[in-house]
Amino acid sequence: MRTAVTTQSLFDAAQAIRAGKLVSFPTETVYGLGADATNDRAVARIYEAKGRPSFNPLIAHIASMAQARTIGVFDERAEKLASAFWPGALSIIVPIKEGASISSLVTAGLDSIALRMPAPSPVRDLIAQAGVPIAAPSANKSGRISPTLASHVEEDLGDACAYILDGGACEAGVESTIIDCASDKLQILRPGPVTAEMIATHCPELATEKAVVNNSTPNAPGQLSSHYAPQKPVRLDVTTPQEGDITIGFGPSSYKVDFTLSETGDVIEAAANLFAVLHQADKTEGTTIAIAPIDKTGIGAAIHDRLMRAAADR
Repeated sequence: MRTAVTTQSLFDAAQAIRAGKLVSFPTETVYGLGADATNDRAVARIYEAKGRPSFNPLIAHIASMAQARTIGVFDERAEKLASAFWPGALSIIVPIKEGASISSLVTAGLDSIALRMPAPSPVRDLIAQAGVPIAAPSANKSGRISPTLASHVEEDLGDACAYILDGGACEAGVESTIIDCASDKLQILRPGPVTAEMIATHCPELATEKAVVNNSTPNAPGQLSSHYAPQKPVRLDVTTPQEGDITIGFGPSSYKVDFTLSETGDVIEAAANLFAVLHQADKTEGTTIAIAPIDKTGIGAAIHDRLMRAAADR
């Protein structure tokens, strides 16, 4: 059932989580598909609803640092990053604490776990009222375009959700940054709204290699080479469209575009619009989605990462 975010709907959704059901909720990044992270059967319903491979781990969402510390082991780097960026769009991978009540399906059997404290206070209220960490990937079929509106969730996974909490459009529009604090080398595994430059101001030792691709044994979400994909094929860095192209522009364009991520070339606006525009383009008559070149600095790196995976061979 799709419903506005209210005190009553948050209470009802929390009860549904406690009963082992699936609930979709809006975060500052994208809409999540949530279940009780301590309940094997509930987490299994996430994988079933999404058609997600079970070797692909999930992020557990928490409401407070106190709750986070009951699940993961935070070293000095993780503590520093949590202090700087939580609540917010950063998922931190830490060693899982011995005896933590987390389903092994959340971690895909790994000895580490990705944790995030979302920024919107209603989401943290939902987690607190449920009384359990909430495992929540994006609320879409596996590999498809991520949802930034409740209507996207309803179209793709409406039958699977006990509740779809409608909080309007997601502000950031791309999934959280994921950083690995469970290894000796501090590394971004998925770029996102919290940029490498922002992280490096707190942790100068950050390794800045390209985002990770791992199709067999990912240790974080978003590492599969093909992901975030429309049904139509995608071409990137298009400066000369072809017949049948559905064009997506960025900044001033020398040709007429069907959609634009940002007329002014603002990468933050482009990130917020990315998945909504891909959803629209995928429903438009044409053969191929053709996307103009986009600035790859700052959050542009996250946009580039999502588009490279959207355009990958399937």
